[in-house]
Amino acid sequence: MPAKPCAQLRSVEGIQYELVRKKVKQLHLRVRSNGTVMVSIPLTASLEQADRFVLQNAQWIRDTRVKNITKLNKDNADLPDKATALAYFTAMSDKVYPAFAGVLGGQKPILKVRSMTSCWGVCCPNKRQITFALQLYNQPPAAQIYVVVHEYCHFLQLNHSPAFWAEVEKLLPDWKARRELLKR
Repeated sequence: MPAKPCAQLRSVEGIQYELVRKKVKQLHLRVRSNGTVMVSIPLTASLEQADRFVLQNAQWIRDTRVKNITKLNKDNADLPDKATALAYFTAMSDKVYPAFAGVLGGQKPILKVRSMTSCWGVCCPNKRQITFALQLYNQPPAAQIYVVVHEYCHFLQLNHSPAFWAEVEKLLPDWKARRELLKR
């Protein structure tokens, strides 16, 4: 397996960025949610081309950083501490658990809460563990129940196959409408 390309830290007119040379045809620019700037350039491109590319996109970089910070602050504005959220999701999970008690052998799964930006929950059946996104706390209760049921259904089906969705539908016939609430 080829080695992962090494990132080089560079700065041009106050904009610091990570430069990576890759087998790409064009220059690529990305601003991560934490504000770091990533630039991928073709193996044959010069450092000057990379600097020019960053400068040409300087306003977009600034705008994107502001947008990311605003979104992060908005998303985390009224989040409870993890203990409060865990108690809340445990109470919600206790309502769903009886439908899965047989599959789980009478043992409730371990519940955890952490800040997550790309998903609302994660189920690890082999560890008998469900982790909920702290951000789920601020979603409508109907959407929260959907996520709890969704994660519990992974104890029955490890994937998102039609059989998985059939299990979700048994408990929540309106699961599609509930899932839509999370996309707002």
